[in-house]
Amino acid sequence: MEEEELRTHDPHFWEDAKSAEMQMKKVRVLKKWVELYNEVHTAAKELQLAFDYVKEGIVSEAEVDDAYSKALKLTEDLEFKNMLRNEADQMSCVLKINSGAGGTESQDWASMLLRMYTRWAEANEYKITVSNYQEGDEAGIKTATLNIEGDYAYGYLKCENGVHRLVRVSPYNAQGKRMTSFASVFVTPLVDDTIEVKVDAAAVSWDTFRSGGAGGQNVNKVESGVRLRYQYKDPYTGEEEEILIENTETRDQPKNRENAMRQLRSILYDKELQHRMQENAKIEAGKKKIEWGSQIRSYVFDDRRVKDHRTNYQTSDVNGVMDGKIDGFIKAYLMEFADEESGEK
Repeated sequence: MEEEELRTHDPHFWEDAKSAEMQMKKVRVLKKWVELYNEVHTAAKELQLAFDYVKEGIVSEAEVDDAYSKALKLTEDLEFKNMLRNEADQMSCVLKINSGAGGTESQDWASMLLRMYTRWAEANEYKITVSNYQEGDEAGIKTATLNIEGDYAYGYLKCENGVHRLVRVSPYNAQGKRMTSFASVFVTPLVDDTIEVKVDAAAVSWDTFRSGGAGGQNVNKVESGVRLRYQYKDPYTGEEEEILIENTETRDQPKNRENAMRQLRSILYDKELQHRMQENAKIEAGKKKIEWGSQIRSYVFDDRRVKDHRTNYQTSDVNGVMDGKIDGFIKAYLMEFADEESGEK
């Protein structure tokens, strides 16, 4: 850390602003790790002292228990963060939810997932911005895109990539039948200006449209919503696809264009990231478990069970999960797949 800080003392340090910001970011990350280690080290020393003092009657057994609980939590939290070793893990993320086939039922399910991730982000003090939101025909949503900004947002939420399955007695079915619905979740790192991503300007085209509102005076009478189309050609396989991004975040069209381009850069960065992962034979088996399109988790309401099919982690606290308590699933995933993703045994 001291070596990296010395680099910032160079009188010409700020002449290259982008390089300087990258270096400052590196220093901040190292400082954070040192601070976290010092917290664990101090808690362990305090626990040792409490253990010694209880024999002499200076502290109570309850105080030893408290010191143990504190040291254990800090150690586990640090180990948890240590599982997020890849470059992208430390970034903010873009989280997109799409309702599956099934009309109102699946659109309602997509809105429930949106609420779940919003609650999780709020509980972890992340900044949340809704960059696109399309209401369902009768209830729920067709699609929504969130920017979740803060340290390690992508590292924690990357395990949510895939198809989420809901089984419940549907409130939209007159016969009270048990219904199955699906919604897809797609998570990519939210890149910043310090990361180089090449965008082919010739492959970009734009449409504009009126952003939907609540009606009345809130209806947007100008075409501030933007739709970006990018004709992407995979540099490794030659395969072509159209990337479509819609942004209705603000009533300012230039700002929405800027936000849409930021999302495009995030998607292109993620594609490069996925290519690097595929090249690493050590993680190929794990990659199959997390690829886009796979059913990753089932939420069975009447059986009071939420189960992750990759780790077999499950809980009966359905209400807690839908209120954003998904850390158990995140931790189980990282415990099982973190080493494989970083290419280690």
